[in-house]
Formats: sequence, C-alpha cells, structure tokens
Amino acid sequence: MGAQVFLRRYDAEKDRLPGDVAVRGEAAEIFRRSGLPGAREEAWRFTNLRLVEEADFSPPPAQPDVSPLLARLPSIDAPRVVFADGRFRPDLSRLPRNVTVRTGAPAFDALARPSDEKLVALNTMLAEDGAAIEIAPASDAGTLLLVSLGTGAQERPVAFHPRHAIKLGRGASLTLIELSIGDGAYLNNPVLSAHVAEDATFTHLRLQDEAAAAFHLSTLYADVGARGTYDSFSLNLGGRLVRTEVHARLGGERATAHLNAAQLLGGRQHSDFTTVVRHDAPSTLSRQTVKNVLTARSRGVFQGKIEVARAAQKTDGYQMNQALLLSPDAEVDSKPQLEIYADDVKCSHGATVGELDAEQLFYLRSRGIAEGDARSMLVRAFLAEALDPIVHAAGRAAMEAAIERWWERQPA
Repeated sequence: MGAQVFLRRYDAEKDRLPGDVAVRGEAAEIFRRSGLPGAREEAWRFTNLRLVEEADFSPPPAQPDVSPLLARLPSIDAPRVVFADGRFRPDLSRLPRNVTVRTGAPAFDALARPSDEKLVALNTMLAEDGAAIEIAPASDAGTLLLVSLGTGAQERPVAFHPRHAIKLGRGASLTLIELSIGDGAYLNNPVLSAHVAEDATFTHLRLQDEAAAAFHLSTLYADVGARGTYDSFSLNLGGRLVRTEVHARLGGERATAHLNAAQLLGGRQHSDFTTVVRHDAPSTLSRQTVKNVLTARSRGVFQGKIEVARAAQKTDGYQMNQALLLSPDAEVDSKPQLEIYADDVKCSHGATVGELDAEQLFYLRSRGIAEGDARSMLVRAFLAEALDPIVHAAGRAAMEAAIERWWERQPA
C-alpha cells in the first residue's frame, strides 16, 4: 500500500480539492517520485513509518460525531478554531473578533516546501482545509485555541492533512494553544507555517494527546524577524507513532527561539521530536530543553540540530535532552548536532539518560510515602524544568492536568 493509497485518493479527488491547483499538482508529482520517508534517510533512521505504509486509509466522513471528544478539551476561556478530521467546524468554533481568520481551503505558504520534506508534499497534495490567521501590526491578539479532533470509528482508518499559516505583523503578539485529541485509528498529518515579524512575539503551546492507535506526523516552520520571539512548548502524550518536526529560522538580528518539549510514553508508543534551528543573523538566541519519561516498551527520540551561518556572529545556541527510563525495556535515542560556520559563537548541547534515583526514592519511602506516590513526586520534579518557562497560566494548567491524567493511566 504505502504511498499508493494516498496517490489513488489524490487522483480520484484532485478536481474537487480546494486551493491552488498548481501548488497541489507539483507536490503530487514530488510525492509520486519520492513516496514516504524511509529508514535509510538519516533524518528518519530512528523512526520507521512501516505501520503507516501498511495501513489502508480512507477519506474522513463528511460530518463525524465528535461530541465525546469535546468533553476532553481543557477548560480554557478563549476563542477557538476547531477542525474535525482536518475540516473546519464552524458549529464548534468561536472566532476571535480582533484577528483575521480564513478557512475553507488549505493555507498554502511558501515557507513549507514540498520539495524539502516528503510529509509536507503529502500534506500539500491532499490538504482539504486549514486556518490562515493574521495578526495586525502592534496588536495583542490574546489567546486563541487551534483544535484538531480525530475520529476513527470506521472499518478503515481515516487520514487527514490540515494546513495552517500564521502571520504576526510587526510588534504583534499571540498565544496559540494547539490541541490534538481523538478516538480510534487515524493519521493526522498537519503542517503549520508561522511568520513572526520584527518585534513580534508568538507563544505556541502544543498538547498532543491523540488516540492510542493514531499516527501523528506534524511539521512546523517558524521564520522569526529581528528582535522577534518564537516561544514554544510541546507535550506529546498520545498516539501509537508520533513525529513532531520543527524548522525554526532566526532571520533577523537578536531573534529568539525557544523549542521546549516533554514526551511521556508508555506501552509500545514511539515518539520522535526533531528540530532544526537555523541562525542566519547576528546575535540570535535559541534554547531547547526536551524531557522524556518512558515506561513499558516505549521509545523516545530526540534529534536536535543547530545551524549557524557565517554571518550569524554572536549566536547563542543551547540544547539539552534528558530521559528518565522507568522500565528496563524502554529505549531512547538522542542525536544533538551543531553545524557552525561562524567563529564568534556560544553553542552547546548535552544529553543524559537515567533511572529514578534509588537514594531519593528510599528517602521518600522512609518518610512514610508510598512507592507509587514517591515515584510520582520524582517524575514531576524531573518535568518541572520543562514546564517552568510556560508563563500562560491556563496553558500551563492544561499541561499539568494532562500530565496528571497520563500518570493515572499508567499501570501501578
């Protein structure tokens, strides 16, 4: 099956798909030649898409019942743009008054290039809908929820490919809380492009708690102008096979990017957090702290690459990946990379892998704390550093509540 399932769908539906026909057709030809990423590719050697290739995906239903999923959304009082199986649901959305939001067609953006990423080519080929969000210069857009609801209550798993684009004008600010949840078996292959203009601030919180049988393969691009900030945190909890890929370009002097994340995995889950940060201008700064908590036979992956151009003097780049293995059968792969062409920079990376500290565990138990509670306390302390940078109160509360629910689901 593999790529042929997607190509057959494109050939059957291409005359009905909305958006730029030329852009979509070019992506289809790229995907027809290249197919899905394979384990022989260096960027994919830790993540095998065999399960995706073997699945026989069908188009999603026109109006899926998502009422059971709505109760699982965190209680955050903010405007929201809701998509069910990749299609905009105006009946579930509450659009903001001070922000321009367009839906009804994929928000194709030149920042996401099908020629460079095979999953972007697949998305461009089959995307049906998406949100184009534009923040006016010097305006504070507050908080906006971008919600993806996935369903799999059919005989065959469904596949959907939402395409979003966000543009912040000079001096603008926005906090986007992106939520991905679902039930059943499905593929969610979203692509999001973010343009952050000079002096603008984009805070991006992502909570991925897909269904246990779902595939979540997301690609994000952020282009940050002078003195702009892209501040992100991703929490990966759900999904059978997950890949979160981030490409951030710091194109203006003193631009900043924070790409923090936590992955909490159990069972046979596989989750891959891959980043590429390009420092293309002087005095730019990037920070990455990625935490993994792995139980049972799960596998976590971190690949982080910092690229420093010759012109990007005074760059300050840092990345740290830490993993806590709660099972002898859990596995983590860590691949930090530095590619530096400037000579006046401060760049570093590190990685640690370990178990719960036996002495700390003994100390807590000697104080009358049950073993399960003691383990929980130590895991929360381990995750605190990743959560500390989240200043949005409701967003942080949603992340903490999701972590609590995940921990309660784990076998004693």
